[in-house]
Amino acid sequence: MPAALLALSAIPVIAGAVRMTELTGGAAITADNARFFAAPLPVVLHIICVSVYSILGAFQFASGFRRRRPGWHRVAGRVLVPCGFVVALTGLWMTLFYARPEGDGDLVAAFRLVFGTAMFLSIGLGLAAIRRRDIGRHRAWMMRGYAIALGAGTQALTHLPYFLLIGTPGELPRALLMGAGWVINLAVAEWIIRKRPPTRGIRKSAYRGRLSS
Repeated sequence: MPAALLALSAIPVIAGAVRMTELTGGAAITADNARFFAAPLPVVLHIICVSVYSILGAFQFASGFRRRRPGWHRVAGRVLVPCGFVVALTGLWMTLFYARPEGDGDLVAAFRLVFGTAMFLSIGLGLAAIRRRDIGRHRAWMMRGYAIALGAGTQALTHLPYFLLIGTPGELPRALLMGAGWVINLAVAEWIIRKRPPTRGIRKSAYRGRLSS
């Protein structure tokens, strides 16, 4: 699973690297990138944090790696949670305040607001769950937040057949293809969550046992 997640993460990471090169390399300002040059901080924070979040987050699914390094999950989580919050908040900010690129309509904007808010809430609920030592709910909510963050990678895959068979999608097809990327990721996350056995009671009991000893 980590290898597949890293491969999926490569799409937004590479796109972000291209955008960063454009912003720092003195590229010509065009209608497509003018909004980023006018207010670069949100997009720069978004690119950096989504790259860290998607790559580092993939290793949270490596059970063998976590067993060999038991402190890894907690240390990585302290980086991933703030990065995830920044990804969600900057995504919402850009949706609300950047000029819309050509081809983006109200439905795309609505999808971005809905899924950006859902990502923020998922990470917040996951953080609240781990503070209660509710490992099962923590894992479920963090997986949902990560699935939303990888939406850009899956959206590239949902767009590809359309490009090859039909051409550049119009406003409505583009919105539906983007929405499909988030929905597919969340559907896979829910399947994994429901497939795994519950761990809440076991982990809580173990935690109490450590306290009493």
